[in-house]
Amino acid sequence: MSADKHLQSWQERFEMAEAMQPLLGKLYRNQGVEVTVYGKPLLNASTIDVIKAHRLVRRHVGEKLRLRESYPFVEALSKLAVKQCKVDIGKLAVNYWKTHSDASQVQVYMTKELDQAINFGDDTPARDVVLYGFGRIGRLLARLMIERTGKSNKLCLRAIVLRGGKKGDLEKRASLLRRDSVHGPFNGSIAVDEQNNALIANGTFIQIIYANSPDEVDYTKYGINDALVVDNTGIWKDEAGLGLHLKSKGASKVLLTAPAKGEIKNVVYGVNENDILDTDNIVSAASCTTNAITPVLKAINDKFGIENGHVETIHSYTNDQNLIDNYHKADRRGRSAPLNMVITETGAAKAVAKAYPVLEGKLTGNAIRVPTPNVSMAIISLNLHNETNRDEVNDYLKFMALQSKLQNQIDFTESTEIVSSDLVGSRYAGVVDSQATIAEGNRAILYVWYDNEFGYSCQVVGVMQKMLGLTTLLMPE
Repeated sequence: MSADKHLQSWQERFEMAEAMQPLLGKLYRNQGVEVTVYGKPLLNASTIDVIKAHRLVRRHVGEKLRLRESYPFVEALSKLAVKQCKVDIGKLAVNYWKTHSDASQVQVYMTKELDQAINFGDDTPARDVVLYGFGRIGRLLARLMIERTGKSNKLCLRAIVLRGGKKGDLEKRASLLRRDSVHGPFNGSIAVDEQNNALIANGTFIQIIYANSPDEVDYTKYGINDALVVDNTGIWKDEAGLGLHLKSKGASKVLLTAPAKGEIKNVVYGVNENDILDTDNIVSAASCTTNAITPVLKAINDKFGIENGHVETIHSYTNDQNLIDNYHKADRRGRSAPLNMVITETGAAKAVAKAYPVLEGKLTGNAIRVPTPNVSMAIISLNLHNETNRDEVNDYLKFMALQSKLQNQIDFTESTEIVSSDLVGSRYAGVVDSQATIAEGNRAILYVWYDNEFGYSCQVVGVMQKMLGLTTLLMPE
C-alpha cells in the first residue's frame, strides 16, 4: 500500500468514527444504551478511542472489524427503541458478516437480536443516590454517575455529605472533582452555586450537605426520598454504625465501599450480586482487591477446581499511609509511602469467601504497598484439582473475558510491554496479564492487574444498580 493509500485509509476510519459519535451519545443520553466493541466501552470515547477499540477486534477473533462494517450496526441501533442495556456491536457485526455479504439485512438482524431490549425498563423509576464522603472513591463515583447525565438516567446523584464547611470549602471540593492528578481532568463543566450550597456538573444539580454524623441529616428537606446512601468514609463498617444512616429521613438503603464486619453481605458484582434481596438495607461492595481476584478465582475454580492458594497483593499506596515518616497506629504504615515498599495485611483472601463461599478456608493472603499512586496487582498462586498448562489456562481466561457472564469483570491482555500506568482508568475489576501466567501440572500462578480506584468504582456502581433494582441487559446474551 502506498503512503497516500495509508493516509486515505486513516482518513476514512477517522471520518467514520466521527460519524458514530453523535449516535453513540444520543443512544446513551436518550435511551440508556451503552455501546461496546468486544467489551471496550464507547461511552464518551474520543474518535481515536473508537478506532483503537476496533483495532483490538483482530486480537480477539483473528480478523479485522472495519469501521465501515460496524457503522451500519450503530445506525440500525439508533433506529430501535432499545433501552437500558449494553450492546456489543463488535460481536453483533462479526457474527453478521460471517453469513452476509452486504449490509442490506442489518436492520432486520438487529431488530431480531435486540428484541428483548426494546422498551426495556420503561416502568422502572429513577432512584436518588447520596454520596456520604468525597474522597478518592467518592469523587470517582461522582464522575461515573455524572457521565450518565441524560433523560434516560435512572441512577441520580442528588447530594454529597461532608464534614466541616469552612469558608472556601465548596470551591475546593469542586476543584478536586474538576482536576485529578491520577485520572486527569473531569470530562465536562463544573459550576459552584454558593447561594444554594451546591455543585452543578454537566447540568446535574448536586446538593452539598454538611454533617458530623450519619443520623443527623433530613434528606427530605432537599427533595431527596428513598435514597441509597453510599458511605465512602470507611469510618463505620458494622451494622450498628452503618445503620445510623437509616435513621436519617429520606434514606432507605446503605452501601459501604469497603469490606464490612459481621453478617453484612459482601458483594462482588458479577459474582454474587444476586444474593442481594429487596430486604437487604445494608450491603458492602467489599474491597478493590476482593473485586479484582474473585471473578478470576471463580472462573478458575469452575473449570479446574482450586485445592488451596495464596494471594500476594502489590498495592499502590493509599491516603491511609503517611507521606513522610510519622506516627501510625498500624505496623509499618507510619513509614513514608512514596519512599518505601511496606509489608502490610490484607483481608482480601479471606473476604473472597464472603462473596464466593466455595473457597472458604482455601486462601491465604498478604500485601505489599508500593510507591505508585494507583493501579495494583494480585499474584495468585494456586494448587488445582485438575492438571493444566499455560496455554490452556490463558485460552480459557481469554474466553471468559470475551464471551462469559464475567466479561465485564475480567479483562485480558497479551501485551508484552504493558505496565501499571497503562491501566489507569480501566473499567474492569481485574486484567489478566497472560504473558506472566505460569501453569504446569496442578500448579498455576496468575498475575492480575487492577485499577484499585476506577475499576473498583465501576464495580460499586454495579452493586448500586442492583440494590435499587436498576437492571441493565447485556446484548447479545
